[in-house]
Amino acid sequence: MNRTCEFSGVKLAVWSGHPLPLGATRTEAGINFSVVSAGAVSLSIVFFASGIQDACFELELDPVQNRTGDVWHALVSGLPEGIRYGYRADGPHDPAQGLFFDRRIVLSDPWAVAITGGAVWGRPLVREGRGTHHSDYLRRCFLPEREFDWQGDRPLNRPLSETIIYELHVRGYTIHHSAAAAHPGTFRGLTEKIPWLVSLGVTAVELMPVNEFDEEAGVRINPETGERLVNYWGYNTCAFFAPKASYASSALTGGQVNEFREMVREFHKAGLEVILDVVFNHTGEGGAGGPVISFKGLDNNVYYMLDEAGGYRNYSGCGNTMNCNHPRVRRLIMDCLHYWVAEMHVDGFRFDLASVLGRDSQGNVLVNPPVLEEIAQDPVLASTKIIAEAWDAAGLYQVGSFPAWGRWAEWNGRYRDDVRRFLRGDTGSAGPLATRIAGSSDLYADDGRSPQHSINFVTCHDGFTLHDLVSYERKHNLGNGEDDRDGENHNISCNHGTEGPTERKGVRRLRRRQARNAIVIMMLSQGTPMLLAGDEFLRTQLGNNNAYCQDNEISWVDWSLAESEKEQVGFCRAMISVRKRFASLRRDRFFTGVPEGGSPIPDISWHGRKPGLPEFESGLPFLAFLLAGCVVNGRREPAIYAVFNSSGRPRWCTLPASPDGAWYIKADTARGRVHQDGAEPLLPGDRVRVRMQAALVLVSQRLDKGDKNGVGG
Repeated sequence: MNRTCEFSGVKLAVWSGHPLPLGATRTEAGINFSVVSAGAVSLSIVFFASGIQDACFELELDPVQNRTGDVWHALVSGLPEGIRYGYRADGPHDPAQGLFFDRRIVLSDPWAVAITGGAVWGRPLVREGRGTHHSDYLRRCFLPEREFDWQGDRPLNRPLSETIIYELHVRGYTIHHSAAAAHPGTFRGLTEKIPWLVSLGVTAVELMPVNEFDEEAGVRINPETGERLVNYWGYNTCAFFAPKASYASSALTGGQVNEFREMVREFHKAGLEVILDVVFNHTGEGGAGGPVISFKGLDNNVYYMLDEAGGYRNYSGCGNTMNCNHPRVRRLIMDCLHYWVAEMHVDGFRFDLASVLGRDSQGNVLVNPPVLEEIAQDPVLASTKIIAEAWDAAGLYQVGSFPAWGRWAEWNGRYRDDVRRFLRGDTGSAGPLATRIAGSSDLYADDGRSPQHSINFVTCHDGFTLHDLVSYERKHNLGNGEDDRDGENHNISCNHGTEGPTERKGVRRLRRRQARNAIVIMMLSQGTPMLLAGDEFLRTQLGNNNAYCQDNEISWVDWSLAESEKEQVGFCRAMISVRKRFASLRRDRFFTGVPEGGSPIPDISWHGRKPGLPEFESGLPFLAFLLAGCVVNGRREPAIYAVFNSSGRPRWCTLPASPDGAWYIKADTARGRVHQDGAEPLLPGDRVRVRMQAALVLVSQRLDKGDKNGVGG
């Protein structure tokens, strides 16, 4: 024991403690505190009582007894339950050298697993009226009890080839009154929607950021309403290990940690995986004008990429860029990923602007980025899904070339764009669509990856919803307070004759059909499909394609649409079921174009209005393909023939030979139906009429004696 001291009438014993593990850790002797700061000349632990903003005790650490290398540490026994803590680090304050040490600031622990003070959505992160670098951080670190009854739960480890992802925002999914949630906008609110997710057929939820962030970081005003805008999406992380307190129904004593665990446990019981959207490319501390919360005040010049003048390099578009390939930052990232997998049981991660993680401290693009390789090869993460958004805000676009080591999956932006062009009816779009449907071998076949590493999506949180993709040709972002400058201009969308809402029944029917076409293409494509929450019932954002700041009905899911658009929901649900039924839609290897496994036909073949004559050279937005059935449990599944007509008028299509003798129509987007087996048979050589901007899916079937001779013409 180094010394004793007194805190609120209680005697504390202080030992030198241990440098590892980093963060605050309960031991039999007390709590071990460990934090890294290479540049600090002195450091203290500041303690707070629950509900009191001002510090009630400060423990100055001895630079000899309480420091090992660059790690400051102490073991303290006798601390009362519910104690909150932070750090003060003193050292040079020289922004030109990238140094922001300031004893007046209480800093958050970078390894903190819970942050208090944010239990109510919308509470400011820093005390008002304080200077930029002298802000008083209102949220404190907290160490909740580690014990939790997992009831035997473990991550599900479902193969990507069997995965259907559903992207959602925790708050927005259940905060609308129509959600009728007992705990709206929270982790518990999500568990109330498990029956819906199971009935829809998705297998994984991808949660937009749930790490602690400052929703009040927004400074803009909606010019149309005068409403103050917020950072609703949450891509400004302040504590990487800590679940967001306001996403818990009761976070006063760190309840957000166990409520998150409860949610994961219940999702796993229902067979649903949980994937987290993680933001390691930048933090909520922003650029030079941003607050000093944690990293800036401990070792700003280590955690961030700085230029020669001490300014922030900005490859994230958010003011700062994490120095991800510095060994210490890599340690933070790996410890964080290990924590969420081992202690919180998550099944995977989607890495926001992941190309940033491939840059060195000067912003140069690395051939073999250490942090990306470490994530790919890490034994703890060996069964964890790792998904890259393979681009950054500085123009680095690595879709298909992201350093992968055979492990990294990617949001396939090429898939999104090529599907949108075909849906819009662009000339020459059939060939690129064929490549995407076949699993994007042009992107993933040469580096040891398989079709499942392509995350296939048409819409996501960033951009138009599916409804808006077929209803608007330009963004409508004036409400974001940026004079409509923000958001993507190149949306590859189509309004089908009227911009936005319309009473024209023909336009509304066509829009619904186009939405169904998008669902069919995704569910028939090789790779891993991803749906945006609410697209199954045509949720709209009224043309806003960058609703990052809209905490209102623009972003919230309106569940009344689930009833008014129940036909759309039924179609989406049925197509997901079709994907799950046929193994040929979920291959883990690329096509060869030749028969395999004793099949009488090639694994895939391409067609047009006539068998064997695809429309690649004609430029017509018309595509058909024949997919051989796979052998499952000793029996060969039926073949699938899909026909897509994105031209502006109906087309006649001649059916090819069927390996089982006949065909029947499984899905018809023009009629909005997915049929059960045993429909009226069609024969090879029969001609079927494919409506304009419509799709047909046919399945092979055997002709029994007495069956009709087809339904041609």
